[in-house]
Amino acid sequence: MTGDQPYDVVVGSHLLGELPALLGERVTRVLVVHPPTLEASAEAVREDLEAHGYQAIIAQVPDAEEAKSAQVAAFLWQVLGQSDFTRSDAIVSIGGGATTDLAGFVAATWLRGIAVVHLPTTLLAMVDAAVGGKTGINTAEGKNLVGAFHPPAGVLCDLATLESLARFDFVAGLAEVVKTGFIADERILELVEENAAELAAWGTWGPGEGPSDHLRGVVAELVERSVTVKARVVGEDLKESGLREILNYGHTLGHAIELAERYAWRHGAAVSVGMVFVAELARLAGKLDDDVVDRHRSILTSLGLPVTYRGDRWDQLLGAMRRDKKSRGDLLRFVILEGVGRPTRLEGPDPALLQAAYAEISSAAPGARTISL
Repeated sequence: MTGDQPYDVVVGSHLLGELPALLGERVTRVLVVHPPTLEASAEAVREDLEAHGYQAIIAQVPDAEEAKSAQVAAFLWQVLGQSDFTRSDAIVSIGGGATTDLAGFVAATWLRGIAVVHLPTTLLAMVDAAVGGKTGINTAEGKNLVGAFHPPAGVLCDLATLESLARFDFVAGLAEVVKTGFIADERILELVEENAAELAAWGTWGPGEGPSDHLRGVVAELVERSVTVKARVVGEDLKESGLREILNYGHTLGHAIELAERYAWRHGAAVSVGMVFVAELARLAGKLDDDVVDRHRSILTSLGLPVTYRGDRWDQLLGAMRRDKKSRGDLLRFVILEGVGRPTRLEGPDPALLQAAYAEISSAAPGARTISL
């Protein structure tokens, strides 16, 4: 990763041995943060760190979005304080995007900033949450409204961990991969289209089996390409003052859906619907051709991702979007496309245009509900 605070993102398999090099020699104490499902992995990391001379302790946090609260952050601050963590110590996160967001935020705020290394275990975290230095927690009013920009000391994307990932979690992560394809790298879209059936069936293999070598290679290329796009964008705009906003393609409505669903929907599923919404918005604004809008639906549907949402939630979603980080005062702002790899912004669209775009992605019957991933 380039920019003012460069760091390495290592993509490969069985990468635990790379962790000490990313932490460096100045670190004495390490807090390993993990959700309940990864207790064994956290213990293995703790043992490896202690074998390399670090003082390592473990802190378990709730799973998924429940971890991203002020209460959980305060718990971790308490652990750091009681363990005498100094500015030369570090945090290691093991888990999905919620865990990396939380651990990064705690690292950013403890003593105004200590080192953090992420070991993402989901596809979503590898291509999005763990990379780029955005950290945050949620409030009752919305997602990621409290946070800080705090680049990690390094990221280890161990692709072997994906092979135990549930199909729905893997597919939800593909939404962020597809997003990266639409905003910057059409080859990503082509790879997904060429391998959609295998990708959508991830994790359905029998006991003792796993993905084919071909599919492993496809996933590795998708991760590498997605991280490369994000590295280029973040390297030019760490604090989201301009270019970096394109990484929020599909997220304005996506975050609003997550809030409306009280985070019962996976992030990628919500962003999938959000991408189709802004594609329709761009089409209605005269910015995007029908074939690119149709390509959104065809790719996302082929993976098993949702492309519609219930039609009776518009007022609630509109209120949530007005609190989006890209909004300026009462002015709604959206990242849209003028073509594949040609993102731009649409500011203050006519309310009638917004509602018409939402009608295009609404479920057929009021109150109908798309099954969430």
